[in-house]
Amino acid sequence: MAEELIFYTNPMSRGQIVRWMLEEVGAPYEPRVLGYGTTMKGADYLAINPMGKVPTVVHNGKVVTECAAICAYLADAFPEAGLAPDAADRADYYRWLFFAAGPVEQAITAKQFGLEPDADQQRMAGFGSLPAALDALESAVTGKAYVAGDRFSAADVYVGSQIDWGLQFGTIASRPAFEAYVAALRDRPAYKRAKEIDNALIAEMQAAQ
Repeated sequence: MAEELIFYTNPMSRGQIVRWMLEEVGAPYEPRVLGYGTTMKGADYLAINPMGKVPTVVHNGKVVTECAAICAYLADAFPEAGLAPDAADRADYYRWLFFAAGPVEQAITAKQFGLEPDADQQRMAGFGSLPAALDALESAVTGKAYVAGDRFSAADVYVGSQIDWGLQFGTIASRPAFEAYVAALRDRPAYKRAKEIDNALIAEMQAAQ
């Protein structure tokens, strides 16, 4: 029996991260594009993801949400794609995948919302401060082609997407290490395919407005 892989997304969302991951995996998947405030909040989708947010992947009836979790799940579900290190070599893989999903995203979100933690708050906040989080992220990619070892992995999809998105929209200040890291990732065929698909969908949506 063929595997069922359903991908719920909107091209103007973090779904772009999972689209790239799916293109790297190479397995067939069924995309379902949802609208903000409409189908994304409809009863059918809320039964799958009560948050009413995208992306979500349903693989053989199992629901996976949250981009970093989806990337890690897909790497394990499709080992033939070679997107996860061997179990003994996953320290950097897990470290930076979840660092980008936790402290980095929290720090960027806080900054976008105009929240600047003071010294006492920085001790309590997991991300400390945006500069501290970005300095740590820079250390992860400086002089490296890949964030977790000597080959591309799902961690590069997630970490690379965060840096790529941040540089594009100005939520992450340009640094030579960031620019060099994402430049190579942007040349990957799966990255290009994913961008082409989502950009075409965005163009269709804008034309329909």
